[in-house]
Amino acid sequence: METLINNLLEFFFILTGFLLIYTAGSVFMDKTHPTRLGTTLFWLLLGVIFALGNFIPYVLSGIMLLVIGVLTLFKQVRIGHIRPIEEVEAEKASDRIGNMIFVPVIALAAIAVGIAQFTPLGGQVGIGIGAAGSLVIGMFITQAGPKTVMDDSNRMIQQVGTTGILPQLLAALGVIFTAAGVGEVIAGGISTFLPEGNRFLGVVAYCLGMVIFTMIMGNAFAAFTVITAGIGIPFVIAQGADPVIAGALAMTVGFCGTLITPMAANFNALPAALLEMKNENGVIKEQTPMAIIMIVVHIALMYFWAF
Repeated sequence: METLINNLLEFFFILTGFLLIYTAGSVFMDKTHPTRLGTTLFWLLLGVIFALGNFIPYVLSGIMLLVIGVLTLFKQVRIGHIRPIEEVEAEKASDRIGNMIFVPVIALAAIAVGIAQFTPLGGQVGIGIGAAGSLVIGMFITQAGPKTVMDDSNRMIQQVGTTGILPQLLAALGVIFTAAGVGEVIAGGISTFLPEGNRFLGVVAYCLGMVIFTMIMGNAFAAFTVITAGIGIPFVIAQGADPVIAGALAMTVGFCGTLITPMAANFNALPAALLEMKNENGVIKEQTPMAIIMIVVHIALMYFWAF
């Protein structure tokens, strides 16, 4: 079963890689693209890493990743010519499909949860199968052909741009921080000014630490291990807090940090890019007041509920 799971995950990574390589080819064929070679190289290298990452030397993957970083640094990755959406056709399709357009989204979630809960394949495979299944359902409902699917995939990839790689980089950064003992360093620094045995200040430090580190990492999962090891265990759980309740609340308060950081590309940069918002931080601006309220609520819940 483990072999099957790994093979399925590898298949989805290869599929993603081919989509990125297709975008590279589309950019290369666009003679009017302002940074044609740089953008082509970016998507090509990223596609190769996704598709062949497990089959090529890690050093080579690292070199390609550095090249990707250099291309991004010098602004050599830009959106080019993509197939425009005809408003008249879009309105006709909207009237014809109606609320059925939400079926693929619901199907993705239902399939993923069903596979994760009722099969040994797990959640990651479930998401991959759910995405493939929802794509087929979406093609059936919209009557879109393979060419339309590829063109729209190309449009989305280019609109998201370089921020699409952030989740992978930030997840890797979380592993590196944990292995490097960043949590121990944080614990040492906190202990110099946090009074020993003060539950309330421990809770505040744990919650705010999760929020701040999530803002830096862009991912609460990556922040959780570091902050829990450095603050949660010595200053909250060691004071008698229920680790299940404290840990669960720490994770959800971390997502409050996700709401107010541009590093959380999936939640903030991606919607701004897809909706073509004039203010790239418009999503964050709208979410910040609710995030602050929820942070305060989490601090109160952890203090009164976990102990």
